[in-house]
Amino acid sequence: MAKNIVVLGAQWGDEGKGKVVDLLAPHFDIVVRYQGGHNAGHTVRIQDRQFILKLVPSGILCGKLAVIGNGLVVDPAALLEEIEALEAAGVEVRGRLRISNRAHVIFPFHRMLERITEARPGRPAIGTTSRGIGPCYEDKVARRGIRMADLLDRENFRQLYDALAEDKEIVRRAFQIGDPIDFAAIRARYEDYAEQLRPMVCDTAKLLNEAIRAGRRILFEGAQGTMLDVDHGTYPFVTSSSAAAGGAPIGAGVPPTAVHAVVGVAKAYLTRVGAGPFPSEALDERGEALRRLGAEFGAVTGRPRRCGWFDIPLLRYTSMINGFDSLVMTKLDVLDPFDEIPVCVAYRLAGREIDEMPATHRGLSAIEPVYEVLPGWRSPTTGLTRYEDLPQRARDYLNFLEERIGVEIGCISTGPEREQTVWRPGRKLPRLLEN
Repeated sequence: MAKNIVVLGAQWGDEGKGKVVDLLAPHFDIVVRYQGGHNAGHTVRIQDRQFILKLVPSGILCGKLAVIGNGLVVDPAALLEEIEALEAAGVEVRGRLRISNRAHVIFPFHRMLERITEARPGRPAIGTTSRGIGPCYEDKVARRGIRMADLLDRENFRQLYDALAEDKEIVRRAFQIGDPIDFAAIRARYEDYAEQLRPMVCDTAKLLNEAIRAGRRILFEGAQGTMLDVDHGTYPFVTSSSAAAGGAPIGAGVPPTAVHAVVGVAKAYLTRVGAGPFPSEALDERGEALRRLGAEFGAVTGRPRRCGWFDIPLLRYTSMINGFDSLVMTKLDVLDPFDEIPVCVAYRLAGREIDEMPATHRGLSAIEPVYEVLPGWRSPTTGLTRYEDLPQRARDYLNFLEERIGVEIGCISTGPEREQTVWRPGRKLPRLLEN
């Protein structure tokens, strides 16, 4: 029986992971976010209230202990703003949030560097949120980053900060970017942030491993989606962290054997934000209809999402990378009005069908998707909670996807509320949640 589970996006992110984590969190003791930064937003609706969480794990809304793992990069200003907004809404945060002392810190000059990178001629524009995520990860792997433990170390922080600031000022001058930066004012502000965050910062790896030994259950919450993973996604149009399931033990500081199951979250159609290849993108009025019906706009940026049809080769690939035990299918109700629903069932490249994901974005951009068209159900599914109440053609659609992907669909979301959920009879996902 599974005890600790990873929940992550099976596509390009924005699959509805916030609702899924909120739905599953009551079965766990601790919810851990293991990668990314405040460029990813998880939206959770509870009755008539909507919460957009950028750094704080979604389990905080269920009263669980929430952990920001060492795999994240943290903007203290954004985190404190998020904490204050949640507490103003009546959510207890400071007493139940723990931040890894090994998580790296984002500074304002990281955002400057990201804007430089996006604007450079001759380089593909990735379409980042320009929140400094990538440059902070660059400093991390270059071994010059500043971690939360450093931020809290008054004696040594100034020396570390001044050295890093000097590097950034050299870059700023070389590229003739804007006005001079008041690095001293930034340093003073961050010293104040350090005191506000200090009570929540600890060795979260130690905390989690002790919890595991005590028999407590952990839910690992991924951000973005597998196709944005820095190693396995549509490089270079990816995020800067390991968004796949393999990133969970590293980004949380637990052994791989502590993860007992992996649950993927997938939309019943497909979206992506920013630039990059998208073989099944619908560049017609049907794509516009998906965007309108699904309210497909970024939770953090408000950017319109590109929309298209379900991509089975993509899901087979992300299932291979992650080892999905079960899938949660979200936004089935968005497809209710369609007479016909195309599904990408294969890729054709240079006139031949291929059975692997191209390694380059050039190869993926050259893909010709092969579609099968399934009949729509033209009947409302919003709010349904029993599988047998779904229209037969909706069940046929789910069975078709499940059979072609080779992974069970254990749960279906029929709306943004917790209760608007269908648990699939005979599937193992409900058993994964048993104590």
